[in-house]
Amino acid sequence: MLNNKKYNGEQISNRQIKELYDVAKSVAIPKVISDQMCSGGVGAAVLAKSGKIYTGVCIDTDCSLGMCAERNALSTMITNGDCDAQMVIAVTKLGQVIPPCGACREFMMQLGNSEHIKVIIDNNGTAVNLEDLMPYPY
Repeated sequence: MLNNKKYNGEQISNRQIKELYDVAKSVAIPKVISDQMCSGGVGAAVLAKSGKIYTGVCIDTDCSLGMCAERNALSTMITNGDCDAQMVIAVTKLGQVIPPCGACREFMMQLGNSEHIKVIIDNNGTAVNLEDLMPYPY
């Protein structure tokens, strides 16, 4: 059974996490790009050590060559010259915070500053150290 409940992030009390939530949710706008590609079902926001916030959306393809929103946002961060992520959040089009998949966790681990990365895992604003989500990286 599908969960169609809508979330709004009002229960997040930490101002910085709430701001990241709002930014991530603002880009989670589904779009059909072609018969074989769509995007925006999930939006992500990354807070870099520089204080800048970078966003990304999931890109889904029929042949599974898509990209998760978190890796898209992290790639945007790297493209813009930042390499130190401090906090990451992913939000569905309905506003539900979701934890990153294993591939995204490993990608973040390989940034080299994993001990400083906080991952928001739920709509209460729970922040978890990346290393706790990925105790045995590659």
